[in-house]
Amino acid sequence: MAVLAPVLAPVLAPVLAVVLAALGAALLFAALGRDPLACLHTLFIAPLADRNGWSELALKATPLLLCAIGIAVGVRANVWNIGAEGQFTMGAIAGGATALVLGPAGGWYVLPLVLLAGIAGGAAWGGVAALLRTRFNAHEILVTLMLSYVAIQVLGWLVRGPMQDPEGFNFPQSRLFDPSALLPALFEGGRVTVAAVFAVLTVPLGALLLGRTVMGYRLRVVGLAPGAARYAGFSERGAVWFCLLLSGGLAGLAGICEVAGPIGQLMPSISPGYGFAGIIVAFLGRLQPVGIVFASLLMALLYLGGESLQITQQLPLAATGVIQGMLLLFLLAADVLTLYRPRWVRRRAHG
Repeated sequence: MAVLAPVLAPVLAPVLAVVLAALGAALLFAALGRDPLACLHTLFIAPLADRNGWSELALKATPLLLCAIGIAVGVRANVWNIGAEGQFTMGAIAGGATALVLGPAGGWYVLPLVLLAGIAGGAAWGGVAALLRTRFNAHEILVTLMLSYVAIQVLGWLVRGPMQDPEGFNFPQSRLFDPSALLPALFEGGRVTVAAVFAVLTVPLGALLLGRTVMGYRLRVVGLAPGAARYAGFSERGAVWFCLLLSGGLAGLAGICEVAGPIGQLMPSISPGYGFAGIIVAFLGRLQPVGIVFASLLMALLYLGGESLQITQQLPLAATGVIQGMLLLFLLAADVLTLYRPRWVRRRAHG
C-alpha cells in the first residue's frame, strides 16, 4: 500500500532524499568538528554567489547530464550500464589522440572529427560489453564496471608513454591541444563551452526517443516485460546493443568535451567520477530527461561545494563522496517507502 499518493510519489521521493542527505551531511560535519550551518552554506549557497559560480555549475553539469541520459535510456530497457566512467575515459582517449594528430594541421574539420572520434571511442567501449552480454551472456553490470578500471589504466599508460609530452618535464600528460581542436567558450571570461549546448539538446532528443518513437516503445517493453517483448518479436539483443552503444557514445562525447574544453590535454585524472555520479543523477531524475537536468545541476553543485569545503573548512574530498552516497541511499529508501508501508507484526505465541 502506497504511503504517498501515486502521482506525487515520483516527485516527492527525490525531494525527500535531498532533504535527508542534507541533514545527514550536517551530522557528518558536526562529527568532524565543523559548524554544520557554515558547511551547508559553503556546500549549497556559496558556489552560486556570483556569475563565475553559475558558469562553473553549467560546466560540471554538462558531463553529468550527458552520462545520465544514456544511463537512463539503458535502465528503461533493463540494460544497466555502470561503466560510463570507462566510456568517458575512452572517449577522451580517442578524441584526444585525434586532436594530437590532426590539431597541428588546423582547419575547420579538426574539431568535428575530434568530437566524432570521442563518440566512437565511448561507443566502442560500450560495444565490448554489449558483445560479451549478447554472445557469452556476461552480465553488463560487472563487465562495464570492470572495463572502467581498464580504461583508466590505459589512459595512465598512454600519458606516461606514447602520448606523453616530450617537452613536459616528464609530467604524465600529453601536449596541449591545438586551438583548432578546442571547443569554443559560450561566454567571454567563462570556462563553460558549447558542450553545454550538446548536453541540453540531448534532453528533448531523449524525451522524444523514449516517449514518441517505436524504438523507445520497444525499449520500454523489453525492460518491463521481456516475455511479452519476445512474443511480439522485439529483439532483446538489439536493445542491449542499442542502449550500450548510445550510452557509451554519450559518455564518450562527455569525455572528449571535457579534455577538449576546460582541460585542454590528456592527463591521468580527467574526471572526478562523472560517470559513476551519472548513475545517481539518472535515478534522482527518475530516469526522465527533464528530471535529469535538475538532478545534474544538484550533483554539479555538490562537486562545487565539495571543492569549497576543502579550501575553507579543510575537509577531505571524500566527504563529498559520502554525501553522494547518502543521497543515493536515501533515494532508494524513499522509493521503497512509496511502494510499501512497513508494519510491525506481533508474533503469536505457540501454545
